[in-house]
Amino acid sequence: MAGTFEVYLDARGKHRFRLKAGNGQIIAVGESYESMAACLGGIESIRKNAAGATLTDLTSQGPNMKHAAKHKAGAGSGMRAS
Repeated sequence: MAGTFEVYLDARGKHRFRLKAGNGQIIAVGESYESMAACLGGIESIRKNAAGATLTDLTSQGPNMKHAAKHKAGAGSGMRAS
């Protein structure tokens, strides 16, 4: 079974999405968005970019590099791994 995007309102009334694997496990969660249209745009960006995404392993570069990578990913992709 394919994964599923779920759109919902968070506690602050902002639009968010999560990606669930075929087994129902949450595998990724998006940032909060002001509007449904922006949230759907975030999902479309993931659909467009994820298939060709590369993996960069920064774990051997210490905690400061991991923090920088997390910040950059959060700002650009709107998604974090669960």
